[in-house]
Amino acid sequence: MHRTRVVPFLLMLLFASGAVHADARLGVFDAWIRAAPPGATMMAGYATLKNSGDEPLTLLTVQSDAFRLTSLHETIVDRDVSKMREIHRLVVEPGTEVRLAPGGKHLMLMQPRHAIAVGDKVQVIFLLADGTRVETYFDVLAPDSSDD
Repeated sequence: MHRTRVVPFLLMLLFASGAVHADARLGVFDAWIRAAPPGATMMAGYATLKNSGDEPLTLLTVQSDAFRLTSLHETIVDRDVSKMREIHRLVVEPGTEVRLAPGGKHLMLMQPRHAIAVGDKVQVIFLLADGTRVETYFDVLAPDSSDD
């Protein structure tokens, strides 16, 4: 009898504490990181971000305990030269998707804290302007298995 009361209470506590949080408005799909050679100090992450809510969502930054530095970047072409620039705000309009893909917007994941290999899963947290944290996992894939 006590178990039937305790389990729902514990589940409620778990979700209320923020230990497990998924924001139903921002979906993260097909999340992957391109594996890099041993000793590499930079990696890139890709995914599709979908806003299923009724309001625009503004992504400010990303975090990952697996890397010392993380940021959003975009590859642009200026006078026939490819350059990367940091993105400080990425707006995902209601009902739309933003693709983080090779040659475009992407995550820069710098200074790994430990070796990251093909087959690993890396936790990434997206931080929104309203304070929401969206936690997800990125699969680490071999460079030749990506969809460039």
